[in-house]
Amino acid sequence: MTDLRIAVPRGALFSDTLDLLDRLGLETDEVRENDRKLLFEQAGIVTMRPSDVPTYVEAGAADIGITGKDVLMEQSEREVYELVDLGYGQCTMVLATVAGEDRAAEALRRLGVVRVATKYPRIAARYFLETGRQAEIVEVKGSVELAPLTGLAEGIVDLTATGTTLKENGLVVREEIAHCTARLIANRVAHKLKAPAIDALLERLDAV
Repeated sequence: MTDLRIAVPRGALFSDTLDLLDRLGLETDEVRENDRKLLFEQAGIVTMRPSDVPTYVEAGAADIGITGKDVLMEQSEREVYELVDLGYGQCTMVLATVAGEDRAAEALRRLGVVRVATKYPRIAARYFLETGRQAEIVEVKGSVELAPLTGLAEGIVDLTATGTTLKENGLVVREEIAHCTARLIANRVAHKLKAPAIDALLERLDAV
């Protein structure tokens, strides 16, 4: 696998991804010991934010990469191959509002449109379009839970693993949009030119 460069996501998927690479026989000690270093040439690993993985893989700066399904849904224009559902990093994309009366449903009834705050504007817009409802999407970068508490929006579209953060902020899940896990993706050219190495990796993945 050392002839493949793999993009590894930092953050929530980082630890499980390194554990998986260990099981595949890759040396990850140096990666674990260096919080600030990003490129590990000898191991063939480059670390980055999960949202950057499809960019690097599409451009060929990495042959393969691991990122969440939520990232792939939000960046659906990226020309990469999604190879395998790795099964870890399970979470759910949800529509949530303040507990009690459903303000989002009320806004739709009263005004015909709902304001939704999210870090995932494309997923949110697509979901409301597909369900035949009109939504004004407000993109936020920080804590999206704040939006319905301050009146910025009636609801939020966000990723939740346990629901604890929602509950602590007085929010409840109204609708589940998608279940997301970590996915293995490949650069389209590398998928052809490095097919033997990628096929060997997929066989090892089946075995672990």
